[in-house]
Amino acid sequence: MSSQQLERELNHAREMGRWLSDDELQQLEHEQRLTRQVQEQNSQRRLKLGLFTVVCVVIPPLWPIALGLSLHLLFPQTFRRLLWFAGGSLLLLALLGAGVSIAVVSMLWMLFS
Repeated sequence: MSSQQLERELNHAREMGRWLSDDELQQLEHEQRLTRQVQEQNSQRRLKLGLFTVVCVVIPPLWPIALGLSLHLLFPQTFRRLLWFAGGSLLLLALLGAGVSIAVVSMLWMLFS
């Protein structure tokens, strides 16, 4: 073990009030590693979306997509809820439209037959 790692463990033991077992240290390191991976994935995803937003801003027909991506980058949770609401509304609207069109077709069928 390096002296820096020993110093980190000593400081951590002082903070916790006790020494951690090897299993606890491995679990702690595993959680930290997972947290770093998630943070790196999020930063890469945000970078890709940011670049795609810039491309969409440059090409005028893609401005609505750029607006959506910008909102997603700025407000991810709110935008996700908005998309769920919009998707549900669109599905409901499609079902209502199908029902109305079936009703109209059946009324016309009865009228002309």
